Amino acid sequence: MFQWKWPAFYTAPMTQVVLVGITCFATVGMFNAVSNLGAGGLENISLSDTANGVLYGMFALTGLVSGSINNIIGPRLTLFFGTLGYALYVGALWCYQTQGTSWFLILAGAILGITAALLWSAQGSIMMSYPLEKDKGKAFAVFWALFMFGSFIGAVIAFAINVRTGDLGSVSTSTYIAFLVIIFIGVASVVLILPPHLIVRGDGTLVKLEAASKPHEELVGMWKTLKNWRILALMPMFFASNYFYAYQGALNTARFDGTTRALNAVLEAAGAIIGALMIGYLVLDVKWVKRRTRGYLGLATVVVVTSIVWACGLSWQTTFDRAEAKVLPLINYKDASYRGKAPLFFFYYFGDSCYQALAYWIMSALTNDPFILARYAGLYKAMQSAASAGSYGMDAVATPFLNEILASWMLLVVSFPLAFWVIHSIKETNYDDEKASLIMVYVDDVRNETLEKGPEADRTSMDKEIVESESKS
Repeated sequence: MFQWKWPAFYTAPMTQVVLVGITCFATVGMFNAVSNLGAGGLENISLSDTANGVLYGMFALTGLVSGSINNIIGPRLTLFFGTLGYALYVGALWCYQTQGTSWFLILAGAILGITAALLWSAQGSIMMSYPLEKDKGKAFAVFWALFMFGSFIGAVIAFAINVRTGDLGSVSTSTYIAFLVIIFIGVASVVLILPPHLIVRGDGTLVKLEAASKPHEELVGMWKTLKNWRILALMPMFFASNYFYAYQGALNTARFDGTTRALNAVLEAAGAIIGALMIGYLVLDVKWVKRRTRGYLGLATVVVVTSIVWACGLSWQTTFDRAEAKVLPLINYKDASYRGKAPLFFFYYFGDSCYQALAYWIMSALTNDPFILARYAGLYKAMQSAASAGSYGMDAVATPFLNEILASWMLLVVSFPLAFWVIHSIKETNYDDEKASLIMVYVDDVRNETLEKGPEADRTSMDKEIVESESKS
């Protein structure tokens, strides 16, 4: 019986991380990009806040179960369903700009909240569980850089249109069609993603023997996740990780003209890419340093960057409030006053990448099991989205800017000591525990068992017998 054998490079963890990065570049990245083109609420902040509030509310609810859905149906199907909402939402943005259909934008936001939770649970499981322990910071860096590159391209396009025409009102139908075509390419790209039982790490171990989990196992697994003290201690970090987006977006709109807002978006995406690459390669995965120490270094980096950047942001924020922002002249990128503001938006998102890299790295240091990490990723996005829904709600009712920035910063500060507590509990490696419990299996051992069974043994039956052997042990 003929069996397809995947090339070794294709079953390597980093290849799959890159493929997921490309999928998110073409879907989430293009969603972020087209949102900068004028129909994503830049003219109607109230509608934008409402749509985002609904989106993140549904995201939070679905995130509680999205990790389990990923484990039951597999990452490929989960990613496929997860990408569809981005195409619908971009179509709704297009309809809003051309037809003014605000109700469709809000409905699309609700649907996107559901599908995005699925996408990010699958993505988190792949990014955190497939690589070796020594490469998990680099895996985040590669994924985040690819994903944010989509936002960078869109921001550059928006800036170019603004410079040429003076506004974004001239965005053509062909522009939206181009973005939708790229998004559908991203939807199609999910067929390239392999399940965990086909991935072989650099040390010769399989990521997971089973291709999928069972519903009753997911109920038990989620209950254990919610009882895990380390996950409970990380909840403030999860909650704080996206809370500040509403404030930063409102600030960008209130104080800068259209061209400069587009330029700020370019700086934000560039800051996110550079921040992810730097902390992933130079801090979290630095060689010859013990894992717990790398965690401490990562936390120290985040604390320092957060303290400096947010102190600068607060210093500027104290010079005006919402009422004054309505009458003050909008800042243009050619103005002398802009020189001190441009770095702020770059480093806001530089710090955001560092913070999220640390959160993912801590979760991935607790286990290498893709099913457990899918549940962690879903819970992370659920808490993150619940916070975002609250922050957009605050902004929608015109909460003072000073209150918003202080709330955002304080949430970050509260998460630091709890993150330190969890890092302190991290083991140097989880491989020993996984070997003892027969979770870790070497692909050579699997192949030898296949040869012993004879040429008629296929991979599915081989895996089934190994799983049965594991359960008996």
